[in-house]
Amino acid sequence: MRALPVGEDALLVEVASAEEAQALHAALLRRRAEGALTVREIVPAARSVLLDGLSDPARWMSELTAPVRDSPSPRAPAPVEIPVRYDGPDLAAVAAHWQVPEREVVRIHAGTEFTVAFCGFAPGFGYLTGLPARYDVPRRATPRTAVPPGAVALAGPYTGVYPRSSPGGWQLIGATDAVLWDHTREPAALLSPGTRVRFVPVEGP
Repeated sequence: MRALPVGEDALLVEVASAEEAQALHAALLRRRAEGALTVREIVPAARSVLLDGLSDPARWMSELTAPVRDSPSPRAPAPVEIPVRYDGPDLAAVAAHWQVPEREVVRIHAGTEFTVAFCGFAPGFGYLTGLPARYDVPRRATPRTAVPPGAVALAGPYTGVYPRSSPGGWQLIGATDAVLWDHTREPAALLSPGTRVRFVPVEGP
């Protein structure tokens, strides 16, 4: 783990894995909630966490490499439930890659509690972790020029839901009518880093 200065009042803390990034993000959120850390934003990524708006970045250069890990976590809110029609065009390909029937893909995916590791790509798009490594899937060899909004997709270790139509190379296993991003809503994003998520199978259409 190392902390790098970014501009005058920010630090980028790099770690070795996505799991460490999530643990660090949670620890920093606890510090801020306890009043031990004053910062404008805490932004996690795949293997780093950015702290923006620190009053004294130099002071935190060493402290942030040893975050508090034993402080009690606040009671977590219930998972966000997202209804899904598991009828995506790549469901059969994912089943073949996992070497299981399609109904087993649904059972495994819907039976997993996910956590939003970080957000990016498009407003409202969360990178969700939770599936064991054996269920990693490759991106499509040829990306689609347009993926419909609400598409539930897999790529590598992540699950994601497309908040709007866009090109994409993830494997599409289902679709939801949930609104991932609504600028008139507070907050606009349904998912944010640290949010727990469960996918609930529903019948189509």
